[in-house]
Amino acid sequence: MPKYAHDKVLPYEGSGESKKEQVARMFDEISGKYDFLNRFLSAGIDVTWRKKMLKTLKPLQPKIMLDVATGTGDVAIMAEALLKPEKIIGIDISDGMLDLGRDKLKTRKLTDVITLQNGDSEAINFPDNSFDAVTVAFGVRNFENLEKGLQEILRVLKPGGMLCVLEFSKPTLPGIEQLYNLYLGILAPEIAKIVSKNKDAYKYLNNSVRAFPEGKAFTAIMNLSGYKETTCRKLSLGICSLYTGRKQA
Repeated sequence: MPKYAHDKVLPYEGSGESKKEQVARMFDEISGKYDFLNRFLSAGIDVTWRKKMLKTLKPLQPKIMLDVATGTGDVAIMAEALLKPEKIIGIDISDGMLDLGRDKLKTRKLTDVITLQNGDSEAINFPDNSFDAVTVAFGVRNFENLEKGLQEILRVLKPGGMLCVLEFSKPTLPGIEQLYNLYLGILAPEIAKIVSKNKDAYKYLNNSVRAFPEGKAFTAIMNLSGYKETTCRKLSLGICSLYTGRKQA
C-alpha cells in the first residue's frame, strides 16, 4: 500500500500499470521535448538550482558519483564540469531519456567519465559503499517507494558520503503562492500540451508537487531512512528546495 500521498499520484490514472511503469512510459513519451520544456517552463532557473546543488558537494571533492533519475544527463554533465570527479554513473528507468543523454555525452566527448544506464532507484545495481556522493534532481517524487529508494541510496553511499536532492516545493508568500498555483496548475500543462502533445505529464507534475512531503516532513523521512546531518534550503522564494544528508562516517 502507498505510504505517502504522492505515491498515489499517477501520470495515467486507470492504466493498470504500477507507478514505476507509468513514470517510465511518461518520460519515454516526452523525452524528445523534455530538455526544451525544462528550460522554457522554468525560464532557465533550473540550471541555477542544479549548480547550487553541486556546489554544496565541492568541499567533499567526490571522486565517484551517482546521479539517480539522471534523465538526459544534465546533472552528470554539469558535475563533470564543476567537480571534476573520476567517474559519474547516471541511472534512470526511461530508455528514451537515456538515449538522448548518451548522444549528449558523445557530442561532448564525455563517455570516458560519464556512463548512463538503465537503473532503478529502489534496487541500485552497485555494491555497498560505492559512491562518495549521490544526486537526485527532481526525481524523488517519482519513486514508487520513497523510503526504499532513500535507503538504497544510503546503502551505496560511502561512510561520510553525501546525498543531495533537488525537488519542487510550494511557495507560501502571499501573491507568489497564487501565481505559482496558476502557473503550475493551468499554464504549464497547457504549454506542455502544445509543445509535447502530452498534457498528462505536466498535470502529474503539478499533482505530485502538491502531494509531496516537503521541507521538515522530507528531512524527517531522510532521518528515518538513516541519514545524518539533514538540511533543507529553500530556493527561489520556495519554488524549489535543496535537501542534503550524510551517511554516518
